[in-house]
Amino acid sequence: MLGTLLITLSAISPASSVFIIAPGVVAQAGSGAFWSFVIAAVVGVFMAFVYAELASAYPLSGGEYAIVARTLGRLPGFVTLGLLLVTQLLIIAVIALGVGTYLEVLIPGLPGPVVAAVTTAGATVLAVFDIKLNAWITGVFLAIEMVALVVVSALGLFDPARPLGELISAPVAAVDGVVGPAAAGLVTAAAAVAIFSYNGYGSAVYFGEETTNAHRGIAKAILWALGITVVAELVPVTAVLLGAPSLPELFAADNMMSYFVTAKAGSTVNTVISLAIALAILNAVLAIILITARMVFSTGRDAAWPGSISRGLAAIHPRAGTPWIATLATGAFATALCFADKDFLLVVTATSIVAVYAALCLAVMNGRRTGATAHAAYRMPWFPVAPVVALAALAYVIWQNALDPVIGRPSLAITVGIGVAAALYYALVLRRRGRWELRGPEEAETTAG
Repeated sequence: MLGTLLITLSAISPASSVFIIAPGVVAQAGSGAFWSFVIAAVVGVFMAFVYAELASAYPLSGGEYAIVARTLGRLPGFVTLGLLLVTQLLIIAVIALGVGTYLEVLIPGLPGPVVAAVTTAGATVLAVFDIKLNAWITGVFLAIEMVALVVVSALGLFDPARPLGELISAPVAAVDGVVGPAAAGLVTAAAAVAIFSYNGYGSAVYFGEETTNAHRGIAKAILWALGITVVAELVPVTAVLLGAPSLPELFAADNMMSYFVTAKAGSTVNTVISLAIALAILNAVLAIILITARMVFSTGRDAAWPGSISRGLAAIHPRAGTPWIATLATGAFATALCFADKDFLLVVTATSIVAVYAALCLAVMNGRRTGATAHAAYRMPWFPVAPVVALAALAYVIWQNALDPVIGRPSLAITVGIGVAAALYYALVLRRRGRWELRGPEEAETTAG
């Protein structure tokens, strides 16, 4: 379970979230970002319960699509696969493009797409090797990432510029350049963004077939991953809000985290921290390639594509025991996507995870109703509170995105388009050739029909 937990945490990359996503939350909610992250953590707990129960029932390499197909039916399962396949390949490129940004402290003017492509290609080669080796590599990189977060936390907590009570009871935000009380609407709207900073804890399910006692171990890994992630992100974000010499200057900074670290510890420490973040991003790219490759492998095993393609993707390396062709295919596509327009990548990937989360909430409720998940070793407490509350939160996230004409609204339209395209492929290709096969490593086929 430890190796799975380390890779999962690496895919989440708490440091990347703190340095890349958190500034966007702070820009929107100001010091109210503290409450935004707390609200997001509560939603995360409910989604972790959903993931843990479903993963305990079906700890399969196909991840979410394999679960949805077995609890809601094949068509919803394949739509989920379509959304995840596009999103996962693109998100690797989105994350890899951040490496150049943080390496520029040493080498100004680095070509971002080239650095991202080299990073992705290198991570792909590593991902072909044995999973234990990759768990060790990601574990070392994760430790460096956590040290960087500890340093940031210490800079704020040991030298605060304002009391914690002010952060809790009187948060402020900058609206049109003027700093004033943070409205509740701003805080909750920013929580819709903060939810995604914790995303990734459910990725542990992709390693279920390589984990001992997976029906229990994967559920534990998911819950531990969320708990560690919340602490690793909420503490440094709180420290920055407490320790920033000037909140107006923090809110106005082009790079909030760089402003904070430089103001508290100088440019040398900022350079070291920036390099650690670049390493964290590399680690996240490696971990997400490992995850995505297992999903791609599962599509081959489930014969989702023409025969020769499916057989190739389902191939296992005789020595490493890894899905090597699926890994190389994943890396090749992701490397090419590093040269795509970044705004395009962001629009395509921004909201698809919301649809996947919603499908999982419906899946866990239907699984309880039909008995499809009755064999799960883990059962969430207070059912059905978790999926119902999570669905309400997701509806709010969709509404917030619908109000955004730049990224949110186009992303919702693209998400619907991908879902429709996947449904058409299922209806016109898979249904016409017979039943879509759903296979596990040893299990008998179990589906909702």
